[in-house]
Amino acid sequence: MPTYTYRCSHCKYQFDKVQKFSDPPIERCPNCRRKSIHKVLHPAPIQFKGSGWYVTDSKGSSSSTTPGKPSKKKEPAPETKSDADASSSRPNSPGDAD
Repeated sequence: MPTYTYRCSHCKYQFDKVQKFSDPPIERCPNCRRKSIHKVLHPAPIQFKGSGWYVTDSKGSSSSTTPGKPSKKKEPAPETKSDADASSSRPNSPGDAD
């Protein structure tokens, strides 16, 4: 059962009440007995879970990537044929194993 917070706009008395969804809202203040009571709204906490959410997305600018934009990684340049030929034609140094 949810807990609702009520506040009287006349005497400023505030209290919590555990009620069923089907229970009618409280109309009279238990302190001053006037009909000047209303529910206090609280923002609902949210927590993002799952594989699509990262802890670092809300950390601010300490991350090197901007949330929502993929990071660009530098890939090594592909070897050219002359680089591959040069490495195969090099003589083995004394420490290299055959």
